[in-house]
Amino acid sequence: MSKIVVYVEQNAGKPSTASLEALGAAHATGSEVVAALSGPGAEAAAAGLGAHGAAHAVVIPAEQHSPDQVARDLASVVTDQGAKAFVATATSTSRDVAPRVAAHLDCALFSDCTKLEASGDSFQVSRPMLAGKLVSEQKTNGPVLCATLRRNVFNPVSADGTCEVATAASSGPGKAVLSKVEPKPEGKLDVSEAPVVVSGGRGLKEPENFKIIEDLADAFGNAAVGASRAVVDLGWRPHGDQVGQTGKTVSPQLYVAVCISGAIQHLAGMKTSKVIVAINKDADAPIFKIADYGIVGDAFEVLPALTEAVKAIRAQG
Repeated sequence: MSKIVVYVEQNAGKPSTASLEALGAAHATGSEVVAALSGPGAEAAAAGLGAHGAAHAVVIPAEQHSPDQVARDLASVVTDQGAKAFVATATSTSRDVAPRVAAHLDCALFSDCTKLEASGDSFQVSRPMLAGKLVSEQKTNGPVLCATLRRNVFNPVSADGTCEVATAASSGPGKAVLSKVEPKPEGKLDVSEAPVVVSGGRGLKEPENFKIIEDLADAFGNAAVGASRAVVDLGWRPHGDQVGQTGKTVSPQLYVAVCISGAIQHLAGMKTSKVIVAINKDADAPIFKIADYGIVGDAFEVLPALTEAVKAIRAQG
């Protein structure tokens, strides 16, 4: 049975949801899954990963996060375990670490993959290309397949399993060390993590009108507010809200696109959403071609009614 090493991000002993999804993707291939963690709280986080598909866990000693140190140590874990694949989630942290790991292993890196499969002792991935116009199936001729996996695409595993926890030898301090992390505003969900995203476009006419977008997101209770590039370029919303090729890639359970025409650059960032709802007064807007549900109408009439309907449904329990 082939082994896969999964880099699991954790904070204060709690593994990230995205990393649990990566564990689930690895477990679904039928391979033996080895979780690798680092930083303060890693041992506490590792203890419970057997319930999420890991057969083994390896803790990398580190007082602070250092991407070059973690990458060296992860590459050593992959080599020591004899793994045929290394995967991480496509977060900003892992996007920093994963290319370094691939370089140490003298392998190519496949980024932002939406499928991971095993075929004998080798692995292959699928990943969107050319702004999502096609999906390419790819494999490596190198000794190890290295990949990052798109968030909200794979399902975490929930079981009663346990895993053995070991400690790896540290390669020593890194050149760069993460000194501080600024927390997000209390209660604000990131568009790349939220199960529901409500995005607005330039058709909202002015920044104050994003209030109807925020009201709908608040009504869902677990939604984040997104925006098109045009809106961000106008200064209406921060870049962190931007969804699209030059913003963030999202794959929520529900994506609501309001007053967004559907340019290919925007579609590249959200077309893998499970359910897409488009609201636009232009019946010929390209967004309707990929939407599961479409409402042709004035957003200033549709959204308040939709917000009240969502509130009423939630009030019913």
